[in-house]
Formats: sequence, structure tokens, C-alpha cells
Amino acid sequence: MKKSDLLKIGELARLTDLSNDTIRFYESKGLLTPSERSDAGYRLYSADDVEKLLFIQRTKTVGFTLNEISELMELKLHPDTHTCGEVKKVTEQKLQQVTAKINELERIRQSLLQMNDLCDGGPKSAQHCTILQLLDSEKPL
Repeated sequence: MKKSDLLKIGELARLTDLSNDTIRFYESKGLLTPSERSDAGYRLYSADDVEKLLFIQRTKTVGFTLNEISELMELKLHPDTHTCGEVKKVTEQKLQQVTAKINELERIRQSLLQMNDLCDGGPKSAQHCTILQLLDSEKPL
């Protein structure tokens, strides 16, 4: 690949709607490596790097962590040495985590609704506030 075909970090940032700092952060986490450096020392990136950053963005939008993205990137970059089952396993693990988090949030929501329903929110002193009393009690919410 000719250096004239390579992109500087600012051009890469514009193409991917990421900041230079975000791109450098991904580099520091090992998710991206500049193809080479210019004679002046600028990082230079290829079209493959654009695709990697777009892949990172898409995986982030569905909730994958940087460690999970790194794992998925490894599977994507070396498909001949990995199976679709490995990819599915990563996705299933994330789905289990998200489901557990949703369940926890629903439990929290129900507790908050219960506390809110028990309090009239009137002008009386907070000393007699039902919510504070519930939070101070040993009973599970």
C-alpha cells in the first residue's frame, strides 16, 4: 500500500465520527495499530483501520465491553482459526449479562415504586418520611 493511500488520524476521525483521542485510546487498548508512520512521524491508517473502527463502534452500540470487543476482533481477524460457535458464545455470555442486569433493574424499579406509593410526599417533617423509614429498616425492599 502506498503512503498516499493511507490516512492521517484526523482523516480517520472524520470518516468514523470519532475523535483523535478516542482513536488513540483504542490504540492504547490494542484494538487498533497504525499501518505505519509518515516521514514526519504521523500515524498513518489504512482502509482496514476504518473498517476496524466501524466494527468497534457497532459492537459498542450493542453493549460489548472493550475486552469483549477485543475478543470479537480476534475472532473476526482470524476466521480460519475460529468457529462461529466461539462468536456465538461471546454473544450468549453478553446476553446473559444484559438479562441479569435487566432483572436487577426491574427489582430496583419495583422497590422504588413501592417506596414511592407508600409516601404521601406531604409537607410534614422528613423525620416521619415513609421512604426514609423504609430505607432505614432492616426489611428487604
